[in-house]
Amino acid sequence: MSIHRVSLVYTWPVLILCLAAISVLANDESAQSQPSIEKPETITAEQWGTDPLPIPEERRHTPKFITIHHAGVDWVAGSDPYEKIRNLQAWGKKSVEDGGKDWPDLPYHFLIAPDGRIFEGRPVEYEPETNTNYDVNSHIGVQIWGNFQAQRVSPQQVASAVNLVAWLSQEYEVEDAQIGGHRDVAEDTTCPGADFYRYLEDGQFLGWVNQVRAGELPEIDLGPPLEDGPIEMIPLPE
Repeated sequence: MSIHRVSLVYTWPVLILCLAAISVLANDESAQSQPSIEKPETITAEQWGTDPLPIPEERRHTPKFITIHHAGVDWVAGSDPYEKIRNLQAWGKKSVEDGGKDWPDLPYHFLIAPDGRIFEGRPVEYEPETNTNYDVNSHIGVQIWGNFQAQRVSPQQVASAVNLVAWLSQEYEVEDAQIGGHRDVAEDTTCPGADFYRYLEDGQFLGWVNQVRAGELPEIDLGPPLEDGPIEMIPLPE
């Protein structure tokens, strides 16, 4: 009997190692079954001509949330997104006394034009800025140009936001519950506007994101205007 008990002592560690190896292989196979999402095509900060100030090292953060904003300003036909983004950066860099915000760089990490072009803004390793009262640490800020209290978001913008969020959530391991709109984390704001927030609120947006994660091409149907919501579609850049 004593020999049998000694044998069990040496057998259990081997069994545990085998089970651990099987678990690792299963996890590897599960990871391999999930398609890797490529980063959507973007216009880099260098390409649009960024001119930031140094961002203090204490502003570095670890992204855990993806927060979607709208500009809150009507997009006017004929506007140039390159000019828009450079003006936003220049305004933010001005001192408060000169009518600016004392920001070293753009407040957002990515900005999406009405035609779906994605512009890179502040480096993701630094926390964003806000005009509202919430802790911006750990948030990736995505702004969609336009005022979606008064304009309808374009299908191109929604498709780009879906692809961008799918890639960001993969890249930074952001859980679905941590993906939302500005109004979900800050009080006293309608951002990102009723016409876009509807897709976050009813779950359609995350559904489209999950389809992209699964390697599928979602059919994005924005549906009719909201009752008492904006009717006019945001104009596309020329």
